[in-house]
Amino acid sequence: MKTQKVWLVTGASKGLGLTLVKHLLAGGYRVAATSRDAEALRSEIGHQGDGFLPLEVNLTSNTAVAEAVASIVAQFGTIDVVVNNAGYGQLGTLEELSDEEARENFDVNVFGSLNVIRNVMPVFREKRSGAFFNISSIAGFLGSFPGWGIYNATKFAVAGFTEALSAEVKSLGISATIVYPGYFKTNFLHQGSLRTAKHPIADFKEARDLEVIHNEKIIGNQPGDPENAAEAFIKVAEMEERPLHLFLGSDAFGMAYNKIEAVQKDLTAFETISKSTDYQQ
Repeated sequence: MKTQKVWLVTGASKGLGLTLVKHLLAGGYRVAATSRDAEALRSEIGHQGDGFLPLEVNLTSNTAVAEAVASIVAQFGTIDVVVNNAGYGQLGTLEELSDEEARENFDVNVFGSLNVIRNVMPVFREKRSGAFFNISSIAGFLGSFPGWGIYNATKFAVAGFTEALSAEVKSLGISATIVYPGYFKTNFLHQGSLRTAKHPIADFKEARDLEVIHNEKIIGNQPGDPENAAEAFIKVAEMEERPLHLFLGSDAFGMAYNKIEAVQKDLTAFETISKSTDYQQ
């Protein structure tokens, strides 16, 4: 039965991850979900029965992820769908953020997902099926947000390695999808999910202005509905042909088109210079 598929959702303690887990369990799917506090996650979900496996996992540790995957297979027998959702936002201009702050954001947002992929792939390869949904962001497609450079870079990295993964696993019957959410009405913009620079520099007006916009205008007015996003995930996961690029939200959809148009404009305007670098016949 389709509803007996086993899902692994990381970063399930809040936001889109939490909403997705609730929808999956309500739909009869078996779900393993990671969080920094497994008992708090179990309490928040409130699901009774052996179809739910909450796991406390340090995703930046390959050993911890390997142990978690083994636990999932031991309980459910397999894994069918993976949603690499865990991550956090890091605000701060490139000059403001320390090497430590930047690397920590990459450790969670990028290397955490790579650890999951690396350890789930043997399960997928053995059965020649499986689906990865790697959560990027519209900021992983359009990077012109002042003060979001490092976060953007982590999400561009997610998009980049997912494109490669999709090509690597195609003949194995496995799919990989980059998910680019726009603004959803979750707690992502609140402290804990969004960190600010430890040593801000007042000169960066554009970055400070954008922070004010997020704090005063965007929080509470996000157009995206997490409940609808969860249903979209499930719908796409059940498709035989899944997209490589999946934009969620009308805002993300619109910003993606704007980026594509800007790239096409530059391609056209500078075509002569671009092609002038070839060896001349």
